[in-house]
Amino acid sequence: MNRNHPIYRLTAKQAEVMASFGIRPPCEPDETFPAGDIFPTGNKTPFYGAVIVKEGDDRRLKRMEWGVPTQVPSKRDPAVRLTKYVTNVRNLSSSFWRSMLTTPARRCLVPVTSFSEYGLTPGEDGKKPLHWFDVPSRPIFAFAGIWRPTDRGPAFGFLTTEPNSVVAPIHPKAMPMILHPEDYEAWLSAPWEEVSKVVSPYPSQLMSICR
Repeated sequence: MNRNHPIYRLTAKQAEVMASFGIRPPCEPDETFPAGDIFPTGNKTPFYGAVIVKEGDDRRLKRMEWGVPTQVPSKRDPAVRLTKYVTNVRNLSSSFWRSMLTTPARRCLVPVTSFSEYGLTPGEDGKKPLHWFDVPSRPIFAFAGIWRPTDRGPAFGFLTTEPNSVVAPIHPKAMPMILHPEDYEAWLSAPWEEVSKVVSPYPSQLMSICR
C-alpha cells in the first residue's frame, strides 16, 4: 500500500451514496460501506474504490481499482517496460486518456466525503503533513473520473485541475476535479466537446480544510 500518496475518503453509508447520486437498488452484493480511506492500487495487491457509471438509463455503483495500468520504460533500462498505475489524469490531450475521455461510457463519478494533499513544509518529525479538504454544503461530492477494463478487472482514475485558493497554499501543483451536481449527467453521457467545458477548479468559497 502506498501511504506516501494522497488519499481520499468515502465514509458515507451505501444507502446515502445511492440516494445522493440517484441510484436505484439493488447494488452489487460485494459492495461494503463505509469504505473509509481509499488508497491507490499496487502491483501485488489491488485496492478498490466505489465509482458510479451509467448503464442504459440507470446509474450503477461499481467496485474498481484506483489506478489505471500503463507501461513505462524502466529508469535503469529503457528497453524494459514496467507497469505503472496512474491515479490522476493531468494531461487531457494525451492519447492514453483521450479514448476514455471522449467515450461517455468510460467516464464515471467518484463519490468522496473528503480528500487529502501533502503540505510543502515537513513537520518536526521530518514528514510532510497530510491536510484534508471537504465541501461543507455537500457531505458526499464527486470527482470527475474515467475508467477502463484491464486484465485485473476495471480500473479508474480521476481528473485534476489547477488548484483553487484553498488548496494552492498546501498543494500548488493540482487538485482533484470536483463536479457540480448539475454536471453529473453531462459527465456520464454528453459528448466530450460539451462536457470538457466544465473542467475547472472547484470554487474555493465552497470548500474548507477540515483538519
